[in-house]
Amino acid sequence: MNRIKTDICIIGAGSGGLSVAAGAVQMGADVVLLEGHKMGGDCLNYGCVPSKALLAAGKHAHAMTTGAPFGVKPVVPQVDYGAAKDHVRRVIAGIEPHDSVERFEALGVKVISDYGSFISPREVQAGNTVIKARRFVIATGSAPFVPPIPGLEDVRYYTNEDIFELREKPEHLIIIGGGPIGMEMAQAHVRLGCKVTVLEGFKALGKDDPELVAIALERLRGEGIEIIEGAIASNITQTPAGIRVETKGGPNYEGSHLLMAVGRKPNVDRLNLLVAGIAPVRGGIKVDAQMKTSNSRVYAIGDVAAGLQFTHVAGYHAGVIIKSALFGLPSKASNAHIPWVTYTDPEIAQVGLTEAQAREAHGDKLEITRFEYAQNDRARAELATTGLIKVMIVKGRPVGASIVGAQAGELIQVWALVIANKLKIGAVAAMVAPYPTLGEINKRAAGAYYTPRLFENTLVKRIVRIVQMIRR
Repeated sequence: MNRIKTDICIIGAGSGGLSVAAGAVQMGADVVLLEGHKMGGDCLNYGCVPSKALLAAGKHAHAMTTGAPFGVKPVVPQVDYGAAKDHVRRVIAGIEPHDSVERFEALGVKVISDYGSFISPREVQAGNTVIKARRFVIATGSAPFVPPIPGLEDVRYYTNEDIFELREKPEHLIIIGGGPIGMEMAQAHVRLGCKVTVLEGFKALGKDDPELVAIALERLRGEGIEIIEGAIASNITQTPAGIRVETKGGPNYEGSHLLMAVGRKPNVDRLNLLVAGIAPVRGGIKVDAQMKTSNSRVYAIGDVAAGLQFTHVAGYHAGVIIKSALFGLPSKASNAHIPWVTYTDPEIAQVGLTEAQAREAHGDKLEITRFEYAQNDRARAELATTGLIKVMIVKGRPVGASIVGAQAGELIQVWALVIANKLKIGAVAAMVAPYPTLGEINKRAAGAYYTPRLFENTLVKRIVRIVQMIRR
């Protein structure tokens, strides 16, 4: 048995773990990184990267059918589904070197290609190596949650971990789960020529603002996606043609392929947490504001930390704990300024409080400013007028922003900056946005906050008249 000592031992080489490893080793710490599966984790291999690559393929196919308003004759795209998956594979391969064992070893990180498991509060074993560290970082991420639906174990189904390996185009893809993963994959596949049915037990995209979700779902349904809400799968069977899904108190749905996209579960089973003095909770590992577990030597970040499950959150957590673990400085994480995006077309983006959350938290102090995409000249030129922004404001400071529409994920970044730095709405109103850009939507939304104060205020009008009389 090999034994080594180090400053920081990181369990998991996904986005968060890699960020900690790269930052810590370049700042002079001794770092050991454990990964028993693929470097880059879920985001690179099964999540963010491949899903966006497949969505891009679907976008190109869709564009061939929608050119008539621009004077371009629509044609039926000839989709090579296997070639679209080749594109996905090439995108992953292009990023892999950045996340590779070779790169991190060149930085000075000791990489052990094995799973880690605690054998004491200060020791982890990976293969035939025992690592004793001053600090540990659990960054093991999450995996698809597959509910125990009767019959599911007897049929072939896919999750996000293997759907990107499928080479034959599904004739009719049934997706159980109407969250971001399910809806993104639904749109990608319908645009690539598949029939798609989404079965959601409650509300599709239920974590986002209902008004914005309704706008997005109308577009998705308009493209041919069958979205059934309140459909709880009760039994699944294999049929000669593929898959039959029975729903509780409802009809049956038959298709050729089945994708499970119900949610995520934290990867904690291999960790032996109790030996380390860490009790797992539902949703992962409980941490404090410094991302520390009940064992003060052990941090948990990213999906496993029982919070928001986004790649950029894991990267944010990495920055929080580097400050604490390397420099011993106080550093706390907050979700108040964390944005997220669902990459359907139109996109849905959110940062801070939704309208419902803001009303509950602030009551009569809340003001909401809105602006429609249809009033933006660039959106008109691109025929991308379906969309809306809402900004929630308390005493002149934005506390949340919700956007549905083209490039919502890009537009939300301004509001993430504003909320993170506690800026006032006037900071956005004072910004000069180039014309014509979708970015003007943000400025116009901010300007709408001042409209009643300036143009509907009798005192302002009186002051203007007095000034004009004096200046004669």
